[in-house]
Amino acid sequence: MFDAECDLAALVYDQGDDPDGLLRDFAGRLRAHGVRVVGLVQHVRRAVDEHPVAATLVHSGVEIPLLQQLGRQASGCRLDVGQLLRAGSAVAGALGEGADLLIVDRFGRQESEGKGLIFLTEQALASDIPVVIAVPRFRFAEWIRFAEGMSVRLPCTRRALDGWWRNVSQRCAAVGKSRATVCEIFK
Repeated sequence: MFDAECDLAALVYDQGDDPDGLLRDFAGRLRAHGVRVVGLVQHVRRAVDEHPVAATLVHSGVEIPLLQQLGRQASGCRLDVGQLLRAGSAVAGALGEGADLLIVDRFGRQESEGKGLIFLTEQALASDIPVVIAVPRFRFAEWIRFAEGMSVRLPCTRRALDGWWRNVSQRCAAVGKSRATVCEIFK
């Protein structure tokens, strides 16, 4: 699935970094410039809330709660996998309509096991759509195994993300121009 030409970036973050805010702002700036960005960005509400963790679909603004309401005494993982997969289906549909970039907000336990939203990364790369995914430092070795070493490692900074996108978008534009030139030659 992976090759050296794919445009796959891992935005590697540590505790204290804000990959959610960074990716949300990044998507907003690109969309304001006409880039077709699809995907989802997680956000955590600090105040006590019925839905403290949700994901926002960057292409539509729809918010999807991600945690099950298990009650105060519950322990263990509260991720609502059904909601996660519903969000993934919405993103897959948007990818099918065309995109310039896919943002996936987490390479978590589900994804490291080949589940969760990892199918979106595979779908995007199969369609030559660049992907950026937030990867916690403690899962980076799992990410490298998944990506077969074929990804760019970015620090969790705006400068790194902007630089990566500038290179990817310039390369995509150059490929598009060279294809038109080749087509014109064969006419």
